[in-house]
Amino acid sequence: MSLLAVAWDVDGTLIDSEPLHHEALVAVCGDFGADLSNVSGETFRGIHMGDVWTMLAPRLSPEADEATWLAAIIDYYVAHRDRLRPIPGALETMRALAARGIPQVCVSNSNRRIVDANVDALGVAPLLSFTISLDDVGAGKPDPEPYLTAATRLGLEPGRVLAVEDSRSGALSARAAGLFVAGYCPETGGVGEAHISLDRLEGVLELV
Repeated sequence: MSLLAVAWDVDGTLIDSEPLHHEALVAVCGDFGADLSNVSGETFRGIHMGDVWTMLAPRLSPEADEATWLAAIIDYYVAHRDRLRPIPGALETMRALAARGIPQVCVSNSNRRIVDANVDALGVAPLLSFTISLDDVGAGKPDPEPYLTAATRLGLEPGRVLAVEDSRSGALSARAAGLFVAGYCPETGGVGEAHISLDRLEGVLELV
């Protein structure tokens, strides 16, 4: 069965955002009384912020609340988005797909403001049919809802859509939704839950 569209994860797949995400988290948690300076950024990779809050809340000051904490993290990230850079090959691959008329969407576990900041930093809004953020679904990755929502909005059977993911959580979400999953994570040699592993994002062009 041929693949007719591409659903991109964003953080770590299209844009090198993990360092800024971690910096924002560490800075804001420090303001709320928790020192995370020795915590690896990999600890929270692919986990949506509601779950991160649940994990960290016991370490924060008693007056901290989730809404204030999350808003502060988002504000920090958006304010520093000019430091974000694309993953090598991301822009070239997206432009090549657009030139071939292949629909592309972004499916992210991040808040709407974060997704919009990332798309703005990349300059790829004209190449996308739409974006899905955590605010657009009832359950984030690894639940299949984000990718099922994307396939529905594309008007395609899930199996006709290629998902490109760099995290286990995202790959599980896409696979459970019925998409064909390409894992891109050169640091670890791929994503185990993916159907296929890529060592270059340009490899997407050989799949659709």
